[in-house]
Amino acid sequence: MQKKIVSVYGYGRFGKLWADILAADHHVKVFSRRGLKPEEVPAGIEIANEENIFDCDAMFFCVAISAMEEVLKSTRAFHRSHTVFFDTCSVKVFPARWMEAHLPPESQIIATHPMFGPDSYNTSRLMPMVMCNIRTRGATFEEWVNYFSNKSMQVEIMTPDEHDKTVAYSQGITHYIGRVLKEINLVPTNINTLGYQKLLEIIEQTCNDSWQLFIDLQKYNPYTGQMREDLNRALNKIYSVFSNEKSNNKNSTH
Repeated sequence: MQKKIVSVYGYGRFGKLWADILAADHHVKVFSRRGLKPEEVPAGIEIANEENIFDCDAMFFCVAISAMEEVLKSTRAFHRSHTVFFDTCSVKVFPARWMEAHLPPESQIIATHPMFGPDSYNTSRLMPMVMCNIRTRGATFEEWVNYFSNKSMQVEIMTPDEHDKTVAYSQGITHYIGRVLKEINLVPTNINTLGYQKLLEIIEQTCNDSWQLFIDLQKYNPYTGQMREDLNRALNKIYSVFSNEKSNNKNSTH
């Protein structure tokens, strides 16, 4: 792939990681609505204003799921028809719909979910990444699939609906369990088993992300409601074993 001008809209923890990854091969511009100081951005990466950030070959939105549609609407006057637009949200059905609704009809759209973050990115192993071809022409989609495949990423191609159904029972349930475990204040001990250590790691990994991400994962995935119902049913089933045992023990004393 030839060197391109690639923009990253949103420079939070993930946006910074994503800009660094892209900057190895492209001229990268970044923008944050909170404002950026030169010392926050590595040399070689350009800080742009909200209008100039859209003057690019490819645009990656690295914003909260709940902010995605608002950003698309508020920046509509700056969108360029020749740009390839990407989201990087952890859900896919709603962002794909929003991009189709609010981006220029002549533009190209690829929905993505890099299945890693600043705490889990590791170039020594293949990092999973989902890509959904929403609207492209010619070899555009294949070129970007090949690009990320050559960046130590294991690209999985699927539809937004397939993605959301899958991650509801993988990423969605992991974040849910992590938040539940945090609520009971689990702490390290001197006699941690391997299993208990893994539970602590789940808490650390999921709760290091923002509370907003957790809420968005649950709210904007069409399948997480069913996941929570399934989880609650399973918990009640296991809990009922001990409730019945308690009842049997009480009856046996009479």
